[in-house]
Amino acid sequence: MMTDPIADMLTRVRNALAVSKAEVVLPFSKIKYEVAKILKKEGYLSEAEKVEEQFPPVLKLVLKYNANAAPAITHIKRISKPGRRVYLSCENLPYVLNDLGIAVLSTSKGVMTNKQARRAKIGGEYICEVW
Repeated sequence: MMTDPIADMLTRVRNALAVSKAEVVLPFSKIKYEVAKILKKEGYLSEAEKVEEQFPPVLKLVLKYNANAAPAITHIKRISKPGRRVYLSCENLPYVLNDLGIAVLSTSKGVMTNKQARRAKIGGEYICEVW
């Protein structure tokens, strides 16, 4: 049994990037899908889709690389863990890599980046950081 599916997702992405895989297939969940959609929207993934042809459904992530085969994601880290949850107010939202990277937050308005949460003036659980 898996205790932290988000950490498993991030580790699978990190491992796939280390060996230059084209895509990652992992078990589907709504929170992982929302995090993947944010990574796609911010330009860190080429594609994130739910594949329902098989049961149970899976999440397929197509990884993104630049012209000289360097991955778009150079750092991806889980912050809030099951043993130590990290919650931030809107005043304490982080500036990841001097605002060149993103922090993914789970808020009362859904999963969003630190920049979106700062504009909406809401805080939430600090899921992960990416650059």
